[in-house]
Amino acid sequence: MSDPDADQVASVEATTWSVRPGQLALSFPTQETVATEEPLEIRLVHGDHVETVSVTMRTPTDDESLAAGFLFTEGILTDRDQVERIVSHRATGDHVVDARTRHPVKVDPDLRRQFLTNSSCGVCGRALVKGLFAERGGPIRSDLTVTAARLREMPRTLRAAQRLFERTGGLHAAGLFDRNGYLLTSAEDVGRHNAVDKVVGVRFLERKLPDSHAILQVSGRVSFEIVQKAGAAGIPVVSAVSAPSSLAVTAADRLGITLAAFVREDRMNLYAHPERVVDSE
Repeated sequence: MSDPDADQVASVEATTWSVRPGQLALSFPTQETVATEEPLEIRLVHGDHVETVSVTMRTPTDDESLAAGFLFTEGILTDRDQVERIVSHRATGDHVVDARTRHPVKVDPDLRRQFLTNSSCGVCGRALVKGLFAERGGPIRSDLTVTAARLREMPRTLRAAQRLFERTGGLHAAGLFDRNGYLLTSAEDVGRHNAVDKVVGVRFLERKLPDSHAILQVSGRVSFEIVQKAGAAGIPVVSAVSAPSSLAVTAADRLGITLAAFVREDRMNLYAHPERVVDSE
C-alpha cells in the first residue's frame, strides 16, 4: 500500500451492537473499524477533452494505480508512452482520477456505456467472451516455473502484508511475486478485481509489462475477470486461496495461464497448465 494516509482513508469507525447467544446487548454499542467503499470516476483527458470511462466502487487508496491497471487490462491503454501522467483529485475531495494522454484515445461508445452501467465488474462491460480471448493475441509464452512449496508460502506472505484487512476484516488483496516467493507489490480493496488492477497498474506505470515471470496471488476466490486481467498483463501463473469459477478455468486454459486454487500450506489444486509447478528448483 503506497498511500501514507491509507489507514485514515481506507477505513472508518462504525457503531455496532454485538449479539451473542443468549445475550442481546443492544444497550451497549461499541465502535468498530470497517473498510471504506466509495465511488471513483476514471476519466481520459487529452487537452480540453475530458471523457468519463468508468465509475467503480473502490477503497480510496492507490487510485492512480487502479486507474492505470483498469485502463490497461480493459484494452483502452496499450502502452505506457500513451500516458503523460495520472492525477488523482482525492486531495480536493473529488472522487475522480484523470489519465492525461499524449494523444487522443478512442473508447468504444458501447463499451463506455456498459462500464458506466456495470460499475464494479470488469468483465460485465464486455458482451462476448469470445472477444476477450481474441484480444489477447494467443496464449501466454513463459518459461517460468515455481515450486509447489513456494506457491504454498505466498498466501501467508500476502496475508502478512494486509495491514488494512487486519483492521477491518473486509478487504480483498492481490500480490505479485517472483518465482522465489519475493513480494514485488501488493494492494487491498473492497473489490477483488480492483486489487488486481492496482498491482497491474503499478507494473504498467513502471514499464514492466508484460510480466511474464510474475505470479499473481489473490486472497479469495478466482473469477473470470481476474484471469482475464492476468492474461492482459502477460502473467503466466494465478494462485488463489479459494475456489475458481468454471469460466476462470476455461479462460486460464485458453490463455496459457497456470491456475492454482485452494492453495493451503499442505495442499493445492491445479486446474490449468500444471507444467509450470515443479517439485524442486
